[in-house]
Amino acid sequence: VQLVESGGSLVQAGGSLRLSCATSGFSFDDYAIVWIRQAPGKESEGVSCISAIDGMPVYAESVKGRFTAVNDNAKKTMYLQMANLRPEDTAVYYCAALYRPRCYDDWATAEIVYRGLGTQVTVSS
Repeated sequence: VQLVESGGSLVQAGGSLRLSCATSGFSFDDYAIVWIRQAPGKESEGVSCISAIDGMPVYAESVKGRFTAVNDNAKKTMYLQMANLRPEDTAVYYCAALYRPRCYDDWATAEIVYRGLGTQVTVSS
């Protein structure tokens, strides 16, 4: 199993970035897919979750309306489109698979079975 994130960069506040996560070795049909982030000195935070059942994304309140998560099942690649970035979005962003196919309400703290090594996003003010 591999998950490889890319697309992180330094960007000014108000800017946009698109993160990608190329995967192999497991099926999107079996796992809910999440993006999580961790800022220095802070606990990890769930950013978005896409259910394997209906493909509908859910978002953390902190990114709702600014971030869009999409799964391309044919390419086995996940994307996180981030707009109107803020300095508080600075973090290492990870893509990951939950242990179950649905997000449910506790997706942000649910057990992760696969995770990539992350990509750094830095937003300057």
